[in-house]
Amino acid sequence: MKNDIKQLRKAAGLRQEDLANKVGVSRQTIIAVENDKYDPTLELAMKLAIALDKKVEDIFFLNSLKQV
Repeated sequence: MKNDIKQLRKAAGLRQEDLANKVGVSRQTIIAVENDKYDPTLELAMKLAIALDKKVEDIFFLNSLKQV
């Protein structure tokens, strides 16, 4: 699964640490998610969506299904 978290985080003016604090995880977890090394749980995906003021489906997508 791919995601646009890094771009959305930067657009929101947040550091990795800021986003991590908002959703209750470590900065290392945010790094892993941004680099497609870790697929978050549904709970974390929803927290990230809320923190970035987006829908989950606007952030995460299957490799072959990214909508433009």
